[in-house]
Amino acid sequence: MTAHLIDGTAIANQVKEEVQTAVAQMQAEHGYTPGLATVLVGEDPASATYVRMKQRTCEKLGIRSIGHVLPADASQAEVITLVASLNADPAINGILVQLPLPKHIDEEAVLNTIDLEKDVDGFHPVNIGRLAMKGRDPLFIPCTPYGCMVLLERSGINTNGAEAVIVGRSNIVGLPMAMLLQKANATVTICHSRTKDLAEHIRRADIVVAAIGWANMITGDMIKPGAAVIDVGINRVDDPSDKRGYKLVGDVDFDSAKEVAGAITPVPGGVGPMTIAMLMKNTLHAAEIALAKK
Repeated sequence: MTAHLIDGTAIANQVKEEVQTAVAQMQAEHGYTPGLATVLVGEDPASATYVRMKQRTCEKLGIRSIGHVLPADASQAEVITLVASLNADPAINGILVQLPLPKHIDEEAVLNTIDLEKDVDGFHPVNIGRLAMKGRDPLFIPCTPYGCMVLLERSGINTNGAEAVIVGRSNIVGLPMAMLLQKANATVTICHSRTKDLAEHIRRADIVVAAIGWANMITGDMIKPGAAVIDVGINRVDDPSDKRGYKLVGDVDFDSAKEVAGAITPVPGGVGPMTIAMLMKNTLHAAEIALAKK
């Protein structure tokens, strides 16, 4: 059996087209354009690349993008002052502070400063708290877990009553993913690097979400036949045959897993494109919240 390939690029393009259509309608009917502010502290090349990708996507979809760059030695007070000014700016609907921040800055203090209704990354404690509570919904869902849920939904994978195993317990992916799957009526197990007999847990799973940051950790012999595998990991491994000297792989050994799984995301081209697409969707939602108050 060869698994169905879950094409994250194609599904992300669907989401972006939907956002673009809704933005154009908002502009035509209300004369209102959503605005996303990005805050980059320092000159980390990877962070700068991610910010540029987000800004380019905004431009393509008709969303106003405003970039702010602070030096690496900017103080925590300077970052918080900038965020506070963006909170007060009615032209800004979403605020994205690119992580990680320099070590001398308290990330939690900065993220807590973001207005709840502009928290398009979905990391504000109130949004996470609402996500964790039964019967309550956050204003915004963290983008990568949100994208994973959309991949499952649009691939026809039923979560109702499913056994779901999440490998990884980060605040960005693993924990919010567990909350979302639980809300979708899955029975959820969270595993991590210290879980005993990890393979045994994974073999029970109808849905596996790999988000532990360990290249090719999960192999085909650990996967239940027919399971859906969502690989969030992205890792560099040496590859002399590639002109870059490396290749990107996930936390799942794709070649062995695809022979057992029922559906699987590739790396790259699986979860990655969904993260930016869901950021755009969250920014549109933030604009809808602001417009409803006018």
